Amino acid sequence: MFGKRVRLFSLLGFDVYIDASWAFIAILITWSLAVGLFPQEVAGLSPGTYWAMGALGAVGLFFSIIFHEFSHSLVARRFGLEMKGITLFLFGGIAEMHDEPETAKSEFWMAIAGPLSSLLLAAAFYGLTVVGENAGWPDTVLALVGYLSFINLVVAIFNMVPAFPLDGGRVLRSILWGWKKNLRWATRVASRMGSGFGYLLMGLGLLSVMAGNVIGGIWWFLIGMFINGASRSSRDQQMLKSALSGEPVRRFMQTEPVTVPPGVRLRELVDDYIYRYHYKTFPVVENGRLVSCISTRRIKEIPQAEWDMRSVGEVADRCDANNTVRPDADAMDALSLMNRTGSGRLLVVEDDRLVGILALKDLLDFLSLKIDLEG
Repeated sequence: MFGKRVRLFSLLGFDVYIDASWAFIAILITWSLAVGLFPQEVAGLSPGTYWAMGALGAVGLFFSIIFHEFSHSLVARRFGLEMKGITLFLFGGIAEMHDEPETAKSEFWMAIAGPLSSLLLAAAFYGLTVVGENAGWPDTVLALVGYLSFINLVVAIFNMVPAFPLDGGRVLRSILWGWKKNLRWATRVASRMGSGFGYLLMGLGLLSVMAGNVIGGIWWFLIGMFINGASRSSRDQQMLKSALSGEPVRRFMQTEPVTVPPGVRLRELVDDYIYRYHYKTFPVVENGRLVSCISTRRIKEIPQAEWDMRSVGEVADRCDANNTVRPDADAMDALSLMNRTGSGRLLVVEDDRLVGILALKDLLDFLSLKIDLEG
């Protein structure tokens, strides 16, 4: 989902990242507040003051979104869900989970926590506005606090739209899931509503452009596209989970993998293995035992002038939990590992012996056949 992102800080065990796309939205928000909202709320100020207020408003929204996503993450942790972190990107923020909730109850409380936290912030900032008015705070401060109250209310209401994968869509899915005890059906219904809502926003965006509101219309269209795509992606992910969960890795693994002896020179490895089989990682096997792994990333660290002199065994890395899996492991867990590490192949190992290779392509081919036969 994300492009280049930067880690900002860690809080309560959660890493917070910011995607490069957030810079664009921060500039847009600052500009719209500085030249649009705040001059209407407080007249007669200097341009520099309006731009400072706009920047503070963008920072306030930044921390409001972090608070919203932290609420999701804390509740998810309470229910035993492992979180990757929190990332702010073009359309807001997302709390990244390793796996989906295991029960309807955990999904409901995890999903509802975000909008409730935004409502709490909206109420808190509104209370500050009332206190400030009675205390005679400057109009600039009152306008800024009032904006933060309003924008948090908007975030809460928008996220409660019953369109998956928005928070409201997840709440809807949890209710349907708890009612029918069928997660796949609940996901299909909620994701269809998400797709429909996405198309609605895209249509409103086109109408806005035709009416002359070009910037606003483009934003509605882009948000609609994002929701529509995310909805379809979530539905496909659940379908994949339904097809693979409970299936052992051994069912899909290739039992005669290409292996490399540790004595092979790097030049020979590149010419006779990498350029021939087009894999990025090879298991290094000696006397039937898996001794290490050699990857194209590792080879690139070695100067080409040394490829004729150095052997695979000298430079290969140890295999670890990021590139190995047991044959009796759940295929869905293996797929999740591939997703986390960005790898398309896992070594299937039993008692330090290589028994096969699990390839992403084989899992997807199985899914394609299952969909074709069973719908």
